[in-house]
This record gives sequence, C-alpha cells and structure tokens, in this order.
Amino acid sequence: MTLTAVVDLTTGAIQYSETDPALRKRFLGARGIGAKILFDRVSARVAPFDPANCLIFTTGAFSGTPWPTASRYHVTFKSPATNAYGYANAGGHFGPELARAGFDALIVTGRASSPVYLQITDRTIAIRPADHLWGLTTTATHDRLLGAGGRSGRNGRVLCIGPAGEKRVRLAAIINDYGRAAARGGPGAVMGSKNLKALHVRASSREKTRAEFAAIARALSKHLVDDPKTSGLRTDGTVVLMRPKNMTGDLPAKNHRFGQVPFIDNVDARALNRYRTKRLGCAMCPVRCSRLSVVPDGEYASEVEGPEYETTDALGPMCWNSNPEVIIRANQLCNAYGLDTISTGVTIAFAMECHQRGILSDPDLSLEWGDAASIVGLIEKIGTREGIGEVLAEGVQRAAQTIGHGADEWAMHVKGLELPRQEPRVAKGFGLGHATSNRGADHLYALPTIDVAGNLEAARKIFPAEIVEQLLDPADETYKPDLVIYGEHYCAVTDALGICKFSTTEEYSLLPDDLARGLCALGIEITGADLLEIGERIVNLERLYNVRAGLSRADDRLPQRFTREPLVVRASETDPATGATRLGDPIRVAQLFDCDAMLDRYYRLRGWDANGRPTGATLARLGLSEEGTGILE
Repeated sequence: MTLTAVVDLTTGAIQYSETDPALRKRFLGARGIGAKILFDRVSARVAPFDPANCLIFTTGAFSGTPWPTASRYHVTFKSPATNAYGYANAGGHFGPELARAGFDALIVTGRASSPVYLQITDRTIAIRPADHLWGLTTTATHDRLLGAGGRSGRNGRVLCIGPAGEKRVRLAAIINDYGRAAARGGPGAVMGSKNLKALHVRASSREKTRAEFAAIARALSKHLVDDPKTSGLRTDGTVVLMRPKNMTGDLPAKNHRFGQVPFIDNVDARALNRYRTKRLGCAMCPVRCSRLSVVPDGEYASEVEGPEYETTDALGPMCWNSNPEVIIRANQLCNAYGLDTISTGVTIAFAMECHQRGILSDPDLSLEWGDAASIVGLIEKIGTREGIGEVLAEGVQRAAQTIGHGADEWAMHVKGLELPRQEPRVAKGFGLGHATSNRGADHLYALPTIDVAGNLEAARKIFPAEIVEQLLDPADETYKPDLVIYGEHYCAVTDALGICKFSTTEEYSLLPDDLARGLCALGIEITGADLLEIGERIVNLERLYNVRAGLSRADDRLPQRFTREPLVVRASETDPATGATRLGDPIRVAQLFDCDAMLDRYYRLRGWDANGRPTGATLARLGLSEEGTGILE
C-alpha cells in the first residue's frame, strides 16, 4: 500500500490515506495524479502565492524500482510565471527515495508562520523548524541537513530552495541532490511563499522487485546502452547538441536574433569536456549523461553538476557569451540561489537587448552583450531581488510591462514562461510545441525530435506511411501538429511513470509497448495504446485547468520575432589556416509561414474547438466529462 499525505502548514495537521487505486488507473502516477489533485484542490480564484495553492510532490509507478532511468519526481502547482497550470520535474535520487519511503503523493498546502522543513521517514512526516536554514544557499542547506558524506545518500536525500525561492523570485527553482533542478514555472517561489525551506527524506528499506519485472528492466537497460542513438549522450552528455545545432541554425543566440554563433569552438562539447572531472548519472540510469565540471581557479572558479545543453545555450550564446568558464560559474550561481537556468539566461538576454535599444541601464553593470560581469552580476541581483533584479525577478513578461517603451517585443516567452533553447523558425515542431504547451513555453512537453533528428525508424513505427516523408522534413509545416500531439501524449506517460525522456521521446529507444511490458510484470494489465490514451487524458485535464483559468487560443502564440523576422542560416566552415570553425555565406532562410494553419490542425486532431477548448465529445471519450462540468458552458 502506498500513501498520499496532506500537510497543512498553517495548522500543522498531517493526514495520511491510501492512494486511490482508481486514481492510479485513470492517471497512472506522478504528472497525471498531480494534475488531478491540482484540478480538484486549486481553483481559478486561488493566486499562486495564496496559502491555498498546493505544492504536490508525486512519484511514478516505476519510481523506486530498477526500471532504467526511473529517477524523476514531479511537482505540480499553480504557476507564478503563467498564473495557470504549472509543473516541474527533476532526476537525481530524491524521487526514488520518496517512493521507497512509501509515498505516491505529498500535498503541501497552507503557509507556516515561520520557516520549516519536512522530515520524511518510512511512511511518516514531521514538520521541523528551519530558521537555521533560512537564507542559506541550496548547497549549504544540503550540507546542513545531510552532514558529512551527504552526497553519498547514506543520510537520505534533500530537496530545497535557495534565497531566490525565499524572496518569491518567479524564476525560482527547487534543487535536489545538490545539482538537479525542478525549475520551470517558478515552483521554488511557491515553496518560499509557504515558508517551506526543504524536504529531507530517508527510507530504510527497499521493496523486493518481482523477478519478471527485474528481468525486463535489465534487458531494456542493456538495450539503452547498446542503442547507437544514445551514444552521444553517454559520451558527452546533452552538450553534444551544441555543434550540430549551430550547423543547422537551431542554436538560439543573442535573444533569438540569430540561430548560430561564430564562437562554437569555445562552447561545444569538446570545449566543455576540458572541465569535466567525472561522469555522473541519476538513479537507475544506464546512460549517465551528466557531468561534474570544475573550474579550478581564477575569477570563475567553481564546481557544478552540469552544464546541460539548455543551460549552456541560455547562459552562453543566448547572451552572446563565448567563455565556458563564465557558463560554468553562472550555472553554479543559479543552483546556489535556486534559479531556473533557462529562464534566467533568457531574462539576462532580454535585459541586454533592452539596454542595446536604449531603454534599460544599471549603475553597476554594463549590460553589454557577452559581458561576463553583467551575466554573473544579474544572476546575483535577480537571486536577491536587489536593484535591477527586483524588476527582472518577475520574468520577462512582467519585466517588459514595467520597463515599457516596446520592451514586450523582445520578451521571449509563451504564457509568461521563458522559451527553452530551440529556434522555432528552424525546429518548427518545437515551435508549435512551445506555443501549445499547457505549462507555457516548454521543450519537454512534446519533445518533438523525430523530424530534426531524422529518425525514420521511429516515424515509420508511429505515423501513417503516406505522411512520413513530409513529416520528416523540418521545413514542412503540414504534419508538425501530428508530431507534437503524439509527443505530448508519450511525454505525459513518461512523466507519469517517473522515468527520463532520454529513454523515450528523445531518441525513441523505448516505445509505449516496452513500458506496458514493465507495468504488466508489476500486475497492471495495460497496453501501449492504453498508455497513450492515459497520456491524452492527462494533457486534456491540464488544458481544462487552463481553460478554467481563462486561457485560450490567444495564449497559444509565439513571440512576434519568430513570425516577423526570417532567420538567415549560414554555412559552417573550417578555416584552412587556423582549423577554427567559422560562419560562411548564407545557405538558406528559415521562417514560420502559417502558425494559424498548424494550430487549426492541432486543435482539429485533438478534438478541441477553434478557440482551443476540449469539446464535450472529447471529454466524454476520455472519461473527463465530470471535470468539464461548468467549464465549457
């Protein structure tokens, strides 16, 4: 029996109940259960920083098992970035530890009168004072709670916020296991609004795994290691993407004014590998794509898990920064303050463009493109809400409203959430996915990689043969909605199970039928098609939450830069004299032609009306009619 716990920080009451089996059948776990709980508990009238908002920590059906990449936990909340549906998730070791402690869901509501943390042991939760932790960085908080040898896991696992979360910075992340971040949408700010500094979980035992399940997990772990599509991730991590993205024009740079940089040799995998001291991996991961990076001395001396691709681009090319040591130091500072590296990098780039256009300045920092002191200094100011950081801590949408003078034109966000590191004029499936994602601009909501990766094998297995050729053409917009919808369903399933998308929708090494085999071995009779229907149910419930919050088709829009400004893509060449990579003559122009046509097809295939609202027939088919009552009238 696994438990759902409700912790009311206002009263100090803690209630435990068995997780409803019917809830697991309908929504599977993690992301799905979190969405249902938020829908039922947090209405449109509740503001993100209201005590009635919930932080819902959930684990998946594979959490705490030997299933490959079963490392991720989920946190669901009303987002201070979008004022609508919000979630974030992260890998590491915290999620499996919480599952082994016996919890499917931990619902935190209310607000403590003074700082607290939750101490979680086997099926038991206690509220402890955290005055001694308030104001500490995330690293210091981990050290204080875990003591000597804390990184080993012998004393359990910690999830916490830093100063940014305490100050309700809307870019604030939750950091677990020292360097893993549940970042998108401002969960750290919601946690800070509740005076909740940390969760410390320690499980004393592991549940015995069924032999059949263990055998399937071992076989699929070996498959992931042997799959050539994962080799780049295994050797170089996600920064393996830097160089090929620069070649295709899919490396967002200078606040999306460009899709390439002339200094790729300074920030690609080879350059960053010079700082790698060891490979790291999350729980149960055979891929082990992470790294410990160390800048041993000098002005930017630092040590951090990472940087990942998204962080490298956000704090590098996006800000026109070519110094890898600045990227590593900026990554460390974001982790210490508890900031989303994606949103932080986009916000810094926004500030730099505003400065270039003469509408923003700072007495301490130049705000010039690529200026290292400005990048580091803005992170510190945002993380503490000091000076110009008070405005930028609100995120680019709200900052643009405060700055005025047309600043909203240079604010790269959807629904209030800063864009992740794809270039929509080149990766059009990602562009549509950014626009339609229910948590705001998000590369992981659909992760439509099949066309940009040229994954013919996966395309043939998933889509009708007659559309595969057009679907695989990144420039062809016709079937991008089909690509996005399948990805959204499969990503929802992946999140609901508590596993990493690098095993599923990144490379399609594992397909829904593979996941169904594992669930059947656990005694849950289900097919791959059943799983995709659950994924569709989750996406539609999340959409209903946003419809209830007042969002519509008008919110499924990319910034105007992507529809008004064509992107010139240049040849990537090697200088014969120096061997350095340089950008040559233009080879093509990338642009979005008809976003409305893509959106029309997306809504039609989904069974939504022209304004992006699920129809009654669609809700009935998915068993969501009760949830839709009173929303669609």
